[in-house]
Amino acid sequence: MLLKIHPENPEQRHIRQVVECLNKGGTVIFPTDTVYGVGVSVYKPAAFERLISLKGIKKKDAQFSFIFNNMSMIAGFTKPFSTDIYRLIKRNLPGPFTFILNANSNVPKIFQTKKKTIGIRIPDNPILVDIVTQLERPLLSTSIYDSDKVVEYTSDPMLIELSFGNKVDIVIDGGFGGNIPSTVVDCTSDIPEIIRQGKGELME
Repeated sequence: MLLKIHPENPEQRHIRQVVECLNKGGTVIFPTDTVYGVGVSVYKPAAFERLISLKGIKKKDAQFSFIFNNMSMIAGFTKPFSTDIYRLIKRNLPGPFTFILNANSNVPKIFQTKKKTIGIRIPDNPILVDIVTQLERPLLSTSIYDSDKVVEYTSDPMLIELSFGNKVDIVIDGGFGGNIPSTVVDCTSDIPEIIRQGKGELME
């Protein structure tokens, strides 16, 4: 189903509807501050299987991000990191960045790999922040790619609904999305390294 939600002042009844869907193991497509993404509650293994199927990949090849709403929630899923790394992340989030950090044992064992790192995001998007806040746990997320070989990402939620509406439970229409992904920064060592330059310009 296509669910229209105001991008700046999300209707809380709609947010509750999305959260209820996620708590039941549902799969949701949503806007971020970069491209549209698809995600599930991090503690729903069956929903993760649906994501894998949707992407058409093997579990060992899965590259997903965890979407959080604040630094406290991030700390619950990562190993301790330096004050400098904390300041870097704090300065740039919420924003169009994915920071790679060392994972701790709270990361669910849904990956069939010895996954030691996770990509963390706090998108600058009120809809998504409200969803994670009410869900009270992170979302496991990946970007929605376009089947078009020229346009990598679909920015029109109506077209996303046409392509993926029968494969997920909810497609959120939060307005047109972007077509440039997040900037990815590896923070697993003392010196951060940009491994993909995307939308965000890192403030160091």
